[in-house]
Amino acid sequence: MKPIPTTIPEPLRAFLAEMREARRREVEAGCRFTPTHVREAMEVMTRRYVTRVPSITLVRDEIVPGPDYSVPVRLYHAVPGEPRPVALFVHGGGHVAGSVSLYDPIARRLAEASGWLIISVEYRLAPEYPYPRGLKDVMACIKGIFGLLRTLDPAIAFAPRLALIGDSAGAALCASASHLGRNDPAISIDRQVLIYPSLDYTLSQPSVIENGEGFLLERQRILWMFDCYFQQTENRRSCSPLFMPLHHRYPPTLLAIPEYCPLKDEGIAYARRLREFRIPCEHIAYPGLVHAFLNLEDLAPEACGDLYGRIGAFLAGPPGAVDGF
Repeated sequence: MKPIPTTIPEPLRAFLAEMREARRREVEAGCRFTPTHVREAMEVMTRRYVTRVPSITLVRDEIVPGPDYSVPVRLYHAVPGEPRPVALFVHGGGHVAGSVSLYDPIARRLAEASGWLIISVEYRLAPEYPYPRGLKDVMACIKGIFGLLRTLDPAIAFAPRLALIGDSAGAALCASASHLGRNDPAISIDRQVLIYPSLDYTLSQPSVIENGEGFLLERQRILWMFDCYFQQTENRRSCSPLFMPLHHRYPPTLLAIPEYCPLKDEGIAYARRLREFRIPCEHIAYPGLVHAFLNLEDLAPEACGDLYGRIGAFLAGPPGAVDGF
């Protein structure tokens, strides 16, 4: 395991040292990954280090009907009397962990920074609900969210313009949905934000090895989570957004990629693919940071504030256009 680089900010360095020691003790004790263990670890970490919870005027739970499952969602509207565009927020957690409740402060921050109507999606998790259940839930929300908003009483003002925001596995679901949307004229995604995205289910990029131990998200944990998600004989390459066919309707994309993330190289490769296909793409590098840094906000407040501001600016562009790329 490589030493913790001095370029990582000191509060985060201390946290990583703590995590490395905890992992060493787990290995010595013969502990293994389980859904309960992984979910509890993410819960404890996020609630410990995400302590700013903005007040949002309207917060409301609803249900989006789907073809075989009704998807719980939570709405965040900072100015409910004004018709604002809509952004689906799909949380991370390796397809195994995370929830609308756990990500509530992050969704509030997104609503505060953007002024958009944020819809946080409670998609089904593996291993109880393996591939493609979570992806089907996101697709159902993309297709059904405007219909739901039109039927609510009292009505919630919105503008019929849709963006996707996802972190980690949630970003994988967003990117996958954007690829699949090429075959459905009813789907129109104006733009998307992918935060330290998981885009290669084959884990074939060099940074998976380079940053795959000692930087919070580790290669062995990723492999275990992917085995929870893919339980049949799925072709993981064809399921990976990095290798899916691109199309002219693919939305302009903002990618945020930290330096010491095992998924760094697949994010960089994805940005390169989008640009080669002439799809507007902005790649923001975050030096000295690790995967899931939004879940560690108190340890990296300036970077988190910068990212929320950049997301707000990216979403603020005119419909169908992205300037400055």
